[in-house]
This record gives sequence, structure tokens and C-alpha cells, in this order.
Amino acid sequence: MLRSLAWVTLGMYAILVARTLLLTAVATALTAAAPASGPPRRPPSGHDIRLSLGSSWVFALGGAVVIQADGLGLTRLIHGPGSPWWLAPLGFAAVLLLQDGVFYAVHRLLHHRRLYRWLHQGHHHSHHPTAWTAFAFDPGEALLQAAFLVAVVFLIPLQPATLLALLLTMSGWAVLNHLDPERLPAGMPLAWLDQWLIGPRHHGHHHRRPGLHFGLYFTLWDKLCGTEAPKP
Repeated sequence: MLRSLAWVTLGMYAILVARTLLLTAVATALTAAAPASGPPRRPPSGHDIRLSLGSSWVFALGGAVVIQADGLGLTRLIHGPGSPWWLAPLGFAAVLLLQDGVFYAVHRLLHHRRLYRWLHQGHHHSHHPTAWTAFAFDPGEALLQAAFLVAVVFLIPLQPATLLALLLTMSGWAVLNHLDPERLPAGMPLAWLDQWLIGPRHHGHHHRRPGLHFGLYFTLWDKLCGTEAPKP
């Protein structure tokens, strides 16, 4: 059992590293056409790359646990046909909303002075985030995030395709939010994103002023809890 878990973890790690390399390549291409008057492109820091590759082991282990548990029939993943059509969008929305609320609460807690140094400081090491920063977590924070994703499959009925869509959304959104908004194509609706959804400007503000903007997907919790920066 442990030997099988180790092999599945290794396979999941390879997939996660490939995902990160692909998303960072897409992010590089997306920001390559920035205007000449914009800020110079900053390369990713070695610190972020090391943390990202290290935290991937934690997420890989979480994924391996899910796969092994599902093989034993212990998860609530739904296999086979027969599920109502509305289950997929409902499950997708439910997990996003749940994760958004949990993330906000945990994120604020991680900024407490007694926890920040041990669990979250690594993510804020770079003052100018890049795509690699999206996955750069201290081991303790990576464990907390992986635990949420593992818990989801034991609590919420999801089809494997819905779970995959959630993971792709989480990864893509994380990378987008850590890009420099000044280097993104001019046609991107950044102002609309900042109003209702968290985009690179909104989250970039958090990296400049860590006491504000703790949300993940939606600006709702920052608005309700008074942690959104006042409009200029």
C-alpha cells in the first residue's frame, strides 16, 4: 500500500511540475507583448521556483491519497453515467464558493504575527510576483491548502470531470492573479475583474500591502469584512 502510494505520488508530482511549466510558459507568452513604455519584465526568483517545486510534493501526496482512497470506495466521487446534468455546475459552484470563504479566513489567520513567519512569509518573499509565485508556499501552508482539496472529495459529490475542471480553474486563476497587470494585453477586462472578481490588480495590491485583499476568487469577503482598499 505504501509502495503504491509512493509511486502514485511520484506520478502526480510529475504532472504538477508539467502543469506549472506549461502555465508559466503561457503567462510568459501572454505578457510578452507589453508596451515598450511598461515596466521591464522581471524574471522569477529562485526562491519562488524552489518553494513551488517543494510545495508540489505536498499537493502530489494529497492527490495520491485521493486516488488511493477512491480506489477503495472511500470518496464521494461519482463514476459512471446516470448523474443529473445539473450536478456538475452545482458541484463546481459549491466548491468555488466554499473554497473562497475558507481561503479568506485562513489567509487572514496566516497573516497573524505568530503564524506569518512560519506559514506564509515564503509566499511574500518576492515583492514583484510572477507566475511561479502562484505556487510558492511554505510547507505548512501547502499542507493546509492540500488538506482542503482532499477534504472536498470526501464531503461533496463530484464527478471526476468536475474535479478536474476545478483544479484547472484554481491553477489558472492563481497564475493570472500573480501576473503584473501592467504587462497584460490592453483588452483584458481588469477593471471589471477588480469590481466583482479578484484579478491581478486586486491581488497585486495584497502583495504590496499585505494587510488588505485576502480573497481568492470574489471580492465579496473583502467588502464585507472591511479589508478592501478604498477606491481612489
